[in-house]
Amino acid sequence: MTRDELAGIYRNYIACLNRQDWPTLGQFVHDDVAHNARPFRLWGYRAMLEQDFREIPDLQFNIEMVIADPPRIAARLKFDCTPVGTFLGLAINGKRVSFCENVFYEYRDGKIWQVWSVIDKAAIEAQL
Repeated sequence: MTRDELAGIYRNYIACLNRQDWPTLGQFVHDDVAHNARPFRLWGYRAMLEQDFREIPDLQFNIEMVIADPPRIAARLKFDCTPVGTFLGLAINGKRVSFCENVFYEYRDGKIWQVWSVIDKAAIEAQL
């Protein structure tokens, strides 16, 4: 897989998330996916994402930067949203916040197999 092909697959994955197209998620995410070194499996990963959208109804994943080096992707995602209650242990309660997530993915069999994610919690705290 080339860098451009992998970046295209990743962009399609982000579009799937933004549509909340959960039946299609398995086209992009491996059955044995892990998140921050915790085995999640596809159903657990999907449950995590569904919970994110319940807690943040206006959630949209915006790619600010993506670097593909097969079989890995590095991305900086930008969020501008209004979590309805507590998010990352912070009482947001409907206040609009902006923050970034730095995330690394490793692909296996053409699907996301490993995810390492760090959210800029300090940026959120500064806005509260």
